[in-house]
Amino acid sequence: MTNNKSGQERSELHRTIWSIANDLRGSVDGWDFKQYVLGMLFYRYISENLTNYINQGEHEAGNHDFDYAQLPDEIAEQARYDLVAVKGFFILPSDLFENVKKRASSDENLNETLERIFKNIEASAQGTHSEVNFKGLFDDIDPNSNKLGGTVLKRNERLVKLMNGVSDMKLGDYRDNSIDAFGDAYEFLMGMYASNAGKSGGEYYTPQEVSELLTHLALVGKTEVNKVYDPACGSGSLLLKFAKILGKENVRQGFYGQEINITTYNLCRINMFLHDIDFDKFDIAHGDTLTDPQHWDDEPFEAIVSNPPYSIKWDGDANPLIINDPRFSPAGVLAPKSKADLAFIMHSLSWLSTNGTAAIVCFPGVLYRGGAEQKIRKYLVDNNYVDAIIQLPDNLFFGTSIATCIMVLKKSKSENNTLFIDASKDCVKVTNSNKLTDANIQSILKAYTERIDVDHFTKVMNNEEIAVQDYNLSVSTHVEQKETREVIDINQLNSEIDEIVKKVNFLRTEIDKIVSEIERHDHE
Repeated sequence: MTNNKSGQERSELHRTIWSIANDLRGSVDGWDFKQYVLGMLFYRYISENLTNYINQGEHEAGNHDFDYAQLPDEIAEQARYDLVAVKGFFILPSDLFENVKKRASSDENLNETLERIFKNIEASAQGTHSEVNFKGLFDDIDPNSNKLGGTVLKRNERLVKLMNGVSDMKLGDYRDNSIDAFGDAYEFLMGMYASNAGKSGGEYYTPQEVSELLTHLALVGKTEVNKVYDPACGSGSLLLKFAKILGKENVRQGFYGQEINITTYNLCRINMFLHDIDFDKFDIAHGDTLTDPQHWDDEPFEAIVSNPPYSIKWDGDANPLIINDPRFSPAGVLAPKSKADLAFIMHSLSWLSTNGTAAIVCFPGVLYRGGAEQKIRKYLVDNNYVDAIIQLPDNLFFGTSIATCIMVLKKSKSENNTLFIDASKDCVKVTNSNKLTDANIQSILKAYTERIDVDHFTKVMNNEEIAVQDYNLSVSTHVEQKETREVIDINQLNSEIDEIVKKVNFLRTEIDKIVSEIERHDHE
């Protein structure tokens, strides 16, 4: 497939999504509306995924006219057990997206029909290995919500529009597509809402380019990893970059993450399915990673990437269990109660495998503040865990203009030093935001792998030198800023001043002459 074709497919898909947004705009608050579009997209995806799987098997067996969507429900029911074992869920032919959509405009009880189907899909996984991956997945898509309209008639009108809109998305059979169409639709929707929603959007979304940079940093020197983990995974975009860059089969044991917000947790699991990650290849948990981590049995991880929430409150030393937690106790001190940033760093380091790499977005304050944070940095530097600190440009993220950094952690470094990269100018301006280009990402990766000093860009520091500077890890402390002010030639300046003084004196003399001439005339 050519890039041209994939570009056309992508633009067409994005146009369709915009038209759905404009159609329903005003009826549902932006973020709530997003759940409906993504939920309906998910319903279409799993319907087609199941149908394609069954049809392919039948066609290969020589039954070329077979179509699961046309099969009577009672015959399909006989295959329920086997299908749940393989796909993790089951949908009756009459409940498939395409069949419900055909009947939608004449179904006076469409809201009840959809509610029943969503419950049945979730129930089909109950008591099986896939139960945890389907439980509550449709909770945020309530077909009976007043937000869709004040009456059943209004709600159903909007649901019909929504089904038609999602049906019009040209997603094709994902095997024939030159783009990951369902996944791309998800990413476009998330980006669209994140940019419109400002701060609330940023909590759910890491810009694609930053995801790409983090993934490449964690993958330097590797063509496969055992598993990838994000302790604050949001909607899963960082985890899924590994599938895109490596190929999902090269993340051998799958994708792991934890998310505290229940809506975002549901979106993350939907996102996994939309990117064609099978239910047995991902394990996304709900809860507070710092106080209630869910993956003790799965650590350590070979690749960890994260953009954890900045400076949130946590229990810290108010919880007597935490200081003895093996994730935090090695530093001998806990991150401040009002700033959990370094708690995420300690958690990630603890769960990182000896041959692994963690790349984590940090708020700049954690790199230079004193107190407990300085003691944690001392632990990290003295044990040679910090591989690199990368200063990013400001205005990269939705909802904050602050220039963030990336901390890269490793457990088995050969040299006792830390690399500092000042990439604060590595970006292009797009409206009010900055954006990393492919060239910017390559420039940062090249600096990271080469590990040599470059004036005003990179500096390799011995850890003893960092210790002398109070364990300050700010890039600006170690990489000298380029002098952008104009260099002044003092001799030239002095001669110019002399010239100006001469001219002023000459003018004064001339003015005096004119004044005295006028006065003389006045006296006469």
